[in-house]
Amino acid sequence: MYTFSFEKLEVWVEAKAFTKVIYEITNSFPDSEKFGLTSQIRRASVSVCSNIAEGSARHSFKDKAHFSTMAFSSAIEVLNQLIISSELNLIIETDYIKLRSMLESITNKINALRNYQIRQITK
Repeated sequence: MYTFSFEKLEVWVEAKAFTKVIYEITNSFPDSEKFGLTSQIRRASVSVCSNIAEGSARHSFKDKAHFSTMAFSSAIEVLNQLIISSELNLIIETDYIKLRSMLESITNKINALRNYQIRQITK
C-alpha cells in the first residue's frame, strides 16, 4: 500500500493520535454537550491533522504554509475549548495537562514545518 507524504510527518502522526485521545475523553462529556463542546472540540482536533494532510498535497510552498497556519489555528481553537472544558469540570486536571502537553508538542512542530515552508518560498 502506498504511503502518502503526510503520513511520514511526525507532526501528522502526533496530531492524529491527539485527535483519538480527544474522542476518547469527550465520550465522557454529558449528553447536553453533544452538539456543543463535544462536537466543536472534535471537529477542531480533526482539522489540525486534516490541514497538515491537505497542505502536503499542495504544490507551492506558499500554499503548504497556508495550510500549516490553518492547522496551527485549529490547534489554538482546541486549546481554547480545552480551557473551557476544564473550567466547566468536564475533564479532569490530569487529562487537561496531558492534552495541553500533547498540543504544545504539536504546535511546536507545526511552527517548525511552517517556518521551513516559508524559507522555501524565498529561495
